[in-house]
Amino acid sequence: MSSWYLLLVLLVGVERLAELIVARRNARWSLAQGGRVFGRGHYPWMVCLHTGLLAGCLLEAGLADRPFVPALGWPMVVLVVAAQALRWWCITALGRQWNTEVIVVPGLPLVTRGPYRLRWLRHPNYVAVAVEGAALPLVHSAWVTAVTFTVLNAVLMVVRIRCEESALASLTPSPANRAADEATA
Repeated sequence: MSSWYLLLVLLVGVERLAELIVARRNARWSLAQGGRVFGRGHYPWMVCLHTGLLAGCLLEAGLADRPFVPALGWPMVVLVVAAQALRWWCITALGRQWNTEVIVVPGLPLVTRGPYRLRWLRHPNYVAVAVEGAALPLVHSAWVTAVTFTVLNAVLMVVRIRCEESALASLTPSPANRAADEATA
């Protein structure tokens, strides 16, 4: 395994720690504003999966002696960097509303700036996660890790997106509920 690949994976790990610092700060703010946490059951699985991605990259590349194949590796490096850029664009656009957990503050509008202005792409942060999860291992031909993460992440994203959509729907009055609220006011 190349020493620069070890450095790349460690840098992605440092980036994850930075995300956790931002997430904790945002969680404190959200909870102080009356935010509600949803989907706590799947969150530990997400942490394990993302930790496993980093460990799998290093273990498979090292133990299975996976080579760096320039025709594959360099495009994957570009995708890893692009995924990081998209992720931080999402974090910046969401501001205090971004978190690694599903925390929704009642009364706050949906964010419609940055990548969230693209109505056809409701969850751009998860695109970044999926791209990074496939590309980072493939930088050094760790295809087992790439496939394993991609499959497990797809299953987890079904749960996560349903959780987020449900959380948002529970805090957004339906037209019928809004009409009933206006009639009783």
